[in-house]
Amino acid sequence: MTAMAEHMPQMSVQEFETIAFAAPETVTLEFIDGRIGVKKAADGNHSTIVSWLARPCMQARPDLDLYHGRGLQVEAHREGRAKPDAVLAPEAHFAGHGEWSDPDGTLMVVEVTLYDSDTDRRDRHEKPTAYGQAGIPLYVLIDRDSSTVTVHGNTDRQVGGYRDIHTAKFGEKVLLPDPIGIELDTEILKNYVR
Repeated sequence: MTAMAEHMPQMSVQEFETIAFAAPETVTLEFIDGRIGVKKAADGNHSTIVSWLARPCMQARPDLDLYHGRGLQVEAHREGRAKPDAVLAPEAHFAGHGEWSDPDGTLMVVEVTLYDSDTDRRDRHEKPTAYGQAGIPLYVLIDRDSSTVTVHGNTDRQVGGYRDIHTAKFGEKVLLPDPIGIELDTEILKNYVR
């Protein structure tokens, strides 16, 4: 198999969207790096972490909205489809959009790990590349496996991914740099590891 054939998508974006549209509401599908991924249903601790994040974001930046499960067109040429656990964007930014929005104007995406076999590949490797290629300024990974928060910033659209990566243990302060400009106290995250 040639190097070119190894990187060709297994299906088109249009084929994926047809499948995703027909999927039951209880199933969340994503399409990254030419492959379909099934996103495991969130447990209570996962949902609590996303709700926790909304409070400091809205208090510090009332001009922004934190969306849950917002579909984004990601990767080079918008050929991927992701549903981050949270998307931070200007207030009412996605009003009138369909299921998959262009990521322009998105300030930050957040993923919270789900204790499944795909977490390492998708959340730690594929998604930083896809979100960076899409030009999303910040990617925050709240990793319950390692009890860390990793902030990816300074996008590199040419190579994909981010140039600046900072990791902090749960309990430490975490800076969400510009364009967000707030600091998070992650002490409470120790309560939501399992």
